Amino acid sequence: MARLEDFRARWAGHVPEIQDITTQYAVLVPLVERPEGLSLLYEVRSDTLGRQPGEVCFPGGRMEAGETPETCALRETWEELGIPQPAVEVVAALDLVTHQGGFVMHPILGIVDPQAPVVPSPAEVKTFFTVPVDWLVKHPPAVYTYDLVPQVGEDFPYERVGFPQGYRWRGGRATVPVYDWPEYPIWGLTGRITRQLLEGMG
Repeated sequence: MARLEDFRARWAGHVPEIQDITTQYAVLVPLVERPEGLSLLYEVRSDTLGRQPGEVCFPGGRMEAGETPETCALRETWEELGIPQPAVEVVAALDLVTHQGGFVMHPILGIVDPQAPVVPSPAEVKTFFTVPVDWLVKHPPAVYTYDLVPQVGEDFPYERVGFPQGYRWRGGRATVPVYDWPEYPIWGLTGRITRQLLEGMG
């Protein structure tokens, strides 16, 4: 028999998370002073990677058990770009990015010591580059959208749930910003994080 004590024991002190999220990632959004001005540091994923080879991204990856987003972002930046953790000043956690693929991404804004070495790991990183913040502000992204259309199986029990005539499922839309940086366009989730970071900066 269900008891109130069981619910208290199960849920007391619970920290709310986002339902149906199976994986969490964290990335560092690195600002660094360059001769051409304050810039964002990006990397290009190795062509040999099985997932998203050759794509532009921020350093980061899957959060391990017990890690905070900040810890993960700094660890991945060290593993991918060889930037030591003491060379990064963490400024703030940016807005979470949720994805219909069942994951959430935690962007962490950080300032990288301009004297810090950048030594990419060939297994993970093809190359890296910086883009001046002023250029990004003056060249806002083209924004593309696509529809997220529910595809419900024919075996769904519409009559049982009270809608024998069918149900008007709610779809959605996804946005894809594309910054036209000459050599490596910046787009997708990386473009979304970049755009959110720079909102109101122009």
